Amino acid sequence: MITVDRLTVSYGAFTAVDDVSFVAQPGRVTGFLGPNGAGKSTTMRVMVGLTPPTRGQATIGGLRYHDIPNPGRHVGALLDAGAQHAGRTGREILTIGAQTMGLPRTRVDEMLELVGLTDAEARRRLRNYSLGMKQRLGIAHALLGDPSVLILDEPANGLDPAGIRWMRGLLKGYADRGGTVLLSSHLLHEVEQIADEMILIGHGRIVAQGDRKTLLERAGNAAVTLVTSLDNAALATALTGAGHAVEPAGEGLKAHATTEEVGRAALTAGVVLTDLRSGGAGLEDLFLELTSETARDAVPGVAVPTGGTPA
Repeated sequence: MITVDRLTVSYGAFTAVDDVSFVAQPGRVTGFLGPNGAGKSTTMRVMVGLTPPTRGQATIGGLRYHDIPNPGRHVGALLDAGAQHAGRTGREILTIGAQTMGLPRTRVDEMLELVGLTDAEARRRLRNYSLGMKQRLGIAHALLGDPSVLILDEPANGLDPAGIRWMRGLLKGYADRGGTVLLSSHLLHEVEQIADEMILIGHGRIVAQGDRKTLLERAGNAAVTLVTSLDNAALATALTGAGHAVEPAGEGLKAHATTEEVGRAALTAGVVLTDLRSGGAGLEDLFLELTSETARDAVPGVAVPTGGTPA
């Protein structure tokens, strides 16, 4: 479990993270969403001890990161896919990680196979890796110690569609086995497909959190359905009779009702539907509305404290 409690990170007069609190639960994928510069990366750096908090704290399993014995065996982190020695091969990077954590070398082969890096690719130096290959290697390094918690910052960057689908399956399976996943991204539609809960951050503050249904309900997102049928007039009469407002929309209708209510009305009226879909404001609209004004994680001329290379 990851617990962030009233976390604040300031650099002089600039506040990158402002009184942030949330919990990422075991067995769930928690999406940490916000525009670039909203405070996501700074929050995650605090979690793994790379940036000191100004106030508040972030704990993993009740402990601050630097208090966890052999932390790589408990927490896997990918904050920057390129934050490794560019002259080392992928295999060397994983081997050093395994030796540091006291793991057998066979674990390196297991991880390379898991993330789909071939033996030839593993012998390549990091400077010759594509961004997608670096992401796969970074995920392998994060999973090396078989941790119970994963903290991943923009892991889909550089992955092709097949790679993104692979990553979704990998992370969902990890959570289904009881792991805690905190996944940061500014790509809402990608995270939305696997996240059990979403935390939206903007201007360094949490602006909303919950599952998809809860977020839309809190935003007052009324049910709207776009529908086309073989007899729009008859369908409009049926929907109006059921108490739903209806208006023309293109070749069909816009009904202030759920898709289920529209389908039931059509069935009762004996009308054949040719298109039926939700037409209400989606999560993306809510996301853009809530995070329309955001801050950067750092400002020119302000030195950002660092504590080393991401695990």
